[in-house]
Order: sequence, then structure tokens, then C-alpha cells
Amino acid sequence: MAAVSGKVALALLLCVMVANAVEGAVTCQMVVSSLTPCASYLTRGGAVPPSCCSGINSLYKAASTTTDRQTACKCMEQAAGMVPGISLDAASSLPGKCGVNIPYKISPTTDCSK
Repeated sequence: MAAVSGKVALALLLCVMVANAVEGAVTCQMVVSSLTPCASYLTRGGAVPPSCCSGINSLYKAASTTTDRQTACKCMEQAAGMVPGISLDAASSLPGKCGVNIPYKISPTTDCSK
């Protein structure tokens, strides 16, 4: 009986580990909710809202793998297409204004596969 309960405990532990790994993956919902506070800055300029920088920083930390970064990139492209009037200059300056250093320029021509 102890062997069965040990196997059940191991199976439960593996399930928890897999669930945690899946939860860490970046989703489009995460990207949109992280960047929504930035919409006013991206369309009208002015001061960058602190909640925008909080969202950018948390998204930057969450996108720790290449796959996560590619997902975030693709989701940002899709989201940008749904918000009319986004200033490309404002979008490209946003990471620096929030203290995030990314090794590529934010642009509609960014290749998310790289």
C-alpha cells in the first residue's frame, strides 16, 4: 500500500510541476492585460503611466524563454492592429522609458520568429 501512495504522491507532484510550467508561459491575454495601461501613452503621448511600466516590467520578466518572447511579440503585433493611432515613436521609446533594455527595436517590421 505504501508503494501505491508513493506513486500517487509522485504523480501529484509531477502534475503540480507541469501546471506551474504552463502557468509561467506567456499568453496573449497576459500581454494585453500588461500593456492595456499603456494605450493612452501610445495614442496620445504625455507621461508614461506607472501602471504601464509595471506591466512592461512584469511582461519582460515573464518572457524568459525564446518561445515566450516570440509569443509576446506576435501578440503585441495583433494587439497593435486593433488600436488605431498608435505612435511608432512612442512604442519604440516605451521600454527605455520603463527601464527595460530589449535588444531589438519595436517596429511593425520586427520579425517575431527571430
